Amino acid sequence: MDNGFNMSHITAAKEHELPVSLLDAVVVLVNSCNIKQLERVPSELSESFLFLLKELWAKLHPQMYNSSVHSQQKDLLSNMRVNDLAESIFRLSIRVQCATFLPIDQIKRSIFGLPHSSFKDFIVGYWEVSPFLISRTSRAVDEEDIFNSFLNSINPKDVIHHLLSSVLHCAVSCPPIASDELDIFNFLKNEKDSLGMPIIYQQDIRVLKAERFSNTEKHLFLKNLSSCSQSPHVFSLDDVYRCNEAYKDGYTVAMRGLEFRFKSIAAITEGLACLFGQPSVGANLYLTPRNSQGLARHYDDHCVLVCQLIGTKQWTISSPRNKLLPRLYEPLDGSQGSNVDTVPNACTQILLKEGDILYIPRGYVHEAHTTNDVQEDSAGLSLHLTLAIEVEAPFQWEGFMHIALHHWFQDLKQHVSSDSMTGTPYEACIRLLHFMIMLLGDVDPVLRKACLVNSICFSRDTNHWLYQSQVAIFRDLINKINESSKFMETLQSLERSIQKEEDPFRRIRWLESFNSKEEADERYEHYIFDVDAKHLYGSQPEEEETLEAAFFTVKSEFCKQVLLEDVVPRYRLLLEKYRRVRKQYLNGMLSLHRDLG
Repeated sequence: MDNGFNMSHITAAKEHELPVSLLDAVVVLVNSCNIKQLERVPSELSESFLFLLKELWAKLHPQMYNSSVHSQQKDLLSNMRVNDLAESIFRLSIRVQCATFLPIDQIKRSIFGLPHSSFKDFIVGYWEVSPFLISRTSRAVDEEDIFNSFLNSINPKDVIHHLLSSVLHCAVSCPPIASDELDIFNFLKNEKDSLGMPIIYQQDIRVLKAERFSNTEKHLFLKNLSSCSQSPHVFSLDDVYRCNEAYKDGYTVAMRGLEFRFKSIAAITEGLACLFGQPSVGANLYLTPRNSQGLARHYDDHCVLVCQLIGTKQWTISSPRNKLLPRLYEPLDGSQGSNVDTVPNACTQILLKEGDILYIPRGYVHEAHTTNDVQEDSAGLSLHLTLAIEVEAPFQWEGFMHIALHHWFQDLKQHVSSDSMTGTPYEACIRLLHFMIMLLGDVDPVLRKACLVNSICFSRDTNHWLYQSQVAIFRDLINKINESSKFMETLQSLERSIQKEEDPFRRIRWLESFNSKEEADERYEHYIFDVDAKHLYGSQPEEEETLEAAFFTVKSEFCKQVLLEDVVPRYRLLLEKYRRVRKQYLNGMLSLHRDLG
């Protein structure tokens, strides 16, 4: 493609039919390609087409739902849907690095403070254990502060106008991608009709106000939304105006997915994901007027870093009585955040000032409100960014132990002949051992914690502090598994689950990602999940005794032979699979938000 082919050809569409026809053809062809076909497109050609489509998108999208769109612009879209154009941009952006990577040392300095040991002190003393205030004075707040780029795009004296008028007019909906989705084209197949559409209430934005001291929230638009509960409420220009009015009436405006809309925020979340060894980190923005509270008292199932960008906010944090960390997407003891049992007289009051950062571990109950104080340039309002570090199931220590067991068994099969394994219930024992680890994860706090061996700070140097801490945790968990004698409890619990026609291994279905056609031996594929009562060797007492003896033998051998160093490469392979899809999604969404920077 000739790089001289630009928007001037398109705007002159009536005089030059070919560019519009070519544009239609590009969209059709790009949207029909699979991932391998897209990868074979020369980079220069792909980038040229992407530039062309993004120029068109930038010209049309802000006015797409305006009835006064120029007729020539309407002609350009006459032969294609908005969603088709958005999908082509998304697809061509998959292998483009849209966000600039920030140096890890810069992220550590800007968030955790100036001393070289600050991040280490945070991990050792506070991570998933206790709230922690990082004051502005202890951070590296200078010209290299990672929040400067985003803050420079906001006028502190007119924040509400900037966010609601500029951002909401240019923002598009970010349909959620499943946490275990490992195929970006499967996501596109399911969500292609949602791409490029206006933001959606509750999914992308919320406007809410807590009833102080009553643990309830009033949501704007409830009457309107109740009549359209079967379909999402798509934002219109009228809703932007109503948000502005609601803000004046004391409502908080909460925007989700800032990392998909601002490259400067994406650079921060990508760096934090590498720092904590997770597939991704989320970012939400909360704008609260003076003397108001948005969210009611609650807890989160993920750790958060609350970054106070403008103004101040008063926080109340309560320690939960239950020391088990909540799993992502699973309620703690079936309770809601407002009703969770907390330790009496264990509340911490923190006034978060501009430039401060507050760490709140998952499970800690919290609420926050602005005050009547009007500070210079802030009018008493508060603008804070919440960075959400979501520890997904595979990347907890329980997940690491499942991967360790899975690959230990795969390695065992390569060294033991099939004839030797025929008379031994190896697969039943491994299946039971996986289930026993799951039962331990229901009661053991350490198995709920994040495993940090995928952190960019993790080193194979045996003298490195992070290596030593992770090895110590691994050995402690191996000892707990080895000492556990809950064979009968595990067997009976698994049998009950099967009899109820439940999926006993639902929580570790992500292990199937290791069984791709390229990696799996078909003889053993899904050895964990294809299970029924007859696989358990439990129908007769003597069969149970045989299985029990074999179970303890297999468990003992696993605990003696498995090494953390052998598991880490497989663990990183899994992270790369998750991270690849998240980056593809991130790049696609950033390309559709190009006007937001």
